[in-house]
Amino acid sequence: MDRFDAMQAFARVVETGSFTRAARTLHMSRTTVTQLVQQLEARLRVRLLNRTTRQVNVTADGAAYYERVVRLLADMDDADTSLSSAAALPRGRLRIDVPTPLARLLLVPALPGFLARYPDIQLDLGVSDRTVDLIGENVDAVVRGGPITDPSLVARRIGDLQAGIYAAPSYLQHAGIPEHPRVLAEGHHRVVGYLRARSGTVLPYTLQRGEEHLTVQGRHRLALDDGNAYLAAGVAGLGLLWLPDYMAAAHLQRGELVRVFDDWRVAPMPLYVAFPPNRHVSVKLRVFIDWVAELMAAHAPVEPMPAR
Repeated sequence: MDRFDAMQAFARVVETGSFTRAARTLHMSRTTVTQLVQQLEARLRVRLLNRTTRQVNVTADGAAYYERVVRLLADMDDADTSLSSAAALPRGRLRIDVPTPLARLLLVPALPGFLARYPDIQLDLGVSDRTVDLIGENVDAVVRGGPITDPSLVARRIGDLQAGIYAAPSYLQHAGIPEHPRVLAEGHHRVVGYLRARSGTVLPYTLQRGEEHLTVQGRHRLALDDGNAYLAAGVAGLGLLWLPDYMAAAHLQRGELVRVFDDWRVAPMPLYVAFPPNRHVSVKLRVFIDWVAELMAAHAPVEPMPAR
């Protein structure tokens, strides 16, 4: 038994949930994949998978073993790509998690250029606004807006998302145009709340006008934890929105949103790529980070630090 082939076959069965699909992606016969997994189980003297005629499920031992196997396979891939001949053309599987609106509006439309530049990279893109356990879920890196609060991660700032306060014309028609940001906390106006994943609290608004600084929580009847749903709620007239300008642009052009508080500056949201520090940055991850930083430089360049 080739242990590398057996571990790769086992990992692919877990990921695809099927011996047949695993065999197809590995360009092996189903019989070969089945035999490799059986030989691996015999060597380890433990059942890794429960098989029925309808489905394949990983056992508790199999799940623990899988987490170690995928890291080992990734390390082996990194060792190969660290050689100068391999580094010239990065290759291998790359798992990245990105926020939903950023993926839909900026990253995915630009991906053809990245994949054409690096044809041997297989990109598995997780698209969500949830907090991802990079090590537990074997994710290579995440792209996230806002401060990176996990001290165990290495973070590179790749952009600053300019933002504003927006509302649908239908909302302004029945609630009126707010004259000052503090009415969001004191008056009859309502915001659509954006829930922070870890704490479950609603994101406050930070604004500046000249020497005047203001942080407003805003009152809400609806709060959501998904960027696309949050935007849809604002377009539907359910309250005022704090939005990165790239998310609002198309709706502003179509007249579906109106910007309010034009004389106030909303604090931009920093954008980071974060990754675990437990091993060196692979070549394939390095080229992705450089690419997404290049992309964001065109859409949301990092603001220079103010002079002291």
